[in-house]
Amino acid sequence: MRTTTVPSAEGASSFQVSDEAYDRFMGRYSAPLAVALADAAGIEAEQTALDVGCGPGALTTELVKRLGAGNVSAIDPSEPFVEACRRRNPGVDVRVGRAEELPYEDGSFDAALAELVLHFVTDADAAAREMRRIVHPGGVIAACVWDLGGGMKMLRLFWDVACAHDPSAPDEAEHRRFGRDGEIAELFVRAGLRDVISGALTVEAAYDDFDDFWTAFLSGTGPAGSYCVSLDSEGRTRLRDELRARLGSPDGSFRLPARAWYATGRV
Repeated sequence: MRTTTVPSAEGASSFQVSDEAYDRFMGRYSAPLAVALADAAGIEAEQTALDVGCGPGALTTELVKRLGAGNVSAIDPSEPFVEACRRRNPGVDVRVGRAEELPYEDGSFDAALAELVLHFVTDADAAAREMRRIVHPGGVIAACVWDLGGGMKMLRLFWDVACAHDPSAPDEAEHRRFGRDGEIAELFVRAGLRDVISGALTVEAAYDDFDDFWTAFLSGTGPAGSYCVSLDSEGRTRLRDELRARLGSPDGSFRLPARAWYATGRV
C-alpha cells in the first residue's frame, strides 16, 4: 500500500537529486545512448553544439570528446544537475534553464541535441521551435526518448510489476508523450524542420547484482523512483521481490537492453 500521494514527476521535479543517484538509476544507460545519438546526428569536429536538458552531463561529455569544451554549451532546469555537469565538463558553458525558453541568440549553434528530455518538457512544440531557432540554417537537431512500451527493459519491467499490484500506478507508457516510434519525427515536422529521419537506438546497461538494480529505485530518481519511495515498507518489499523473480532471481551480474526512439532534422 502507498502511504503518500505519488508525485506528478512532471518536468524537472523528479530529478532534483544528486548526480550520483542519477548515475545509479539512468546514467549507465544515458552514457552509451549519448554516443549513439551523437552518431545519428553526425556530430563531428569543429561544430558547435548545445545539449538541451543535459542532466549531469552524459551527452555533454560525449560532445566535449568530439568538439572540445569551448564548442559545447549545455542547459538544464535542475540546479544539482547543472552543478554536476559543470564539475564534470570544465570549460563548458552550462546554464540553468528550460528547453521551452533557451537563452541563446538565433542561429548560435551548428547542432542542438536533447537526450531523454522530451518526455518531461511542459510544451514539446515550444521546445522544438526553440531548438530550431538557436541552430543556424543547415544545422541539425536531434532528440531521443525511451521506448516506454517495451523497449526499455528496466522501466517496462518496473511498471509491469507496479501496475500488477496497484492499478493506479502511473505507468509512464500511458502518461508520457514521444515513447512511440515516429512521434519525435512528427514533432520535428511541425517545427518546420526538413530532411527528418527517425529510427531506433539500442544500448545495454550492466548491473553487478540485483541489489545494484533495486537500490537505484530507492533514490527517488525519475517517475519510477518517485513512485517506489512513495510506497510503504510492505509495498516496497512486494515490489522488490516480484522484480527479482521476473529477472530470474539473478545471483550475480546481468545486463539489460534498452531501446530509444530518435529523430534528426535540418533547419
